[in-house]
Amino acid sequence: MRLVLSSPGVTDAVRSGGGSLYVWTDPHRCCGGGVTFLKTGARAEAGRDFRAFPADGFDLFFDPGAMDPPDELHLEVKGHGRRRRVEAYWNGCVYAL
Repeated sequence: MRLVLSSPGVTDAVRSGGGSLYVWTDPHRCCGGGVTFLKTGARAEAGRDFRAFPADGFDLFFDPGAMDPPDELHLEVKGHGRRRRVEAYWNGCVYAL
């Protein structure tokens, strides 16, 4: 898995939140099939099996759930002020099928 920092400030945002970024899958089922989103946080979600991945300037931990990791994990800073957060994208997409 290759990490892509898609917007400036990702490293600073992660460092200001404690220096670690946890990314995990959040699968959903609906009448049209399944879709898996990614969630991020400064702390590990309980019951997950996170693995460390190389990141320059911060600690990155990822749990792909039942899926193989994406080829690329894209990270972007969204929001402003206190609502500033890091979002993750599976191969550049909002969700994985």
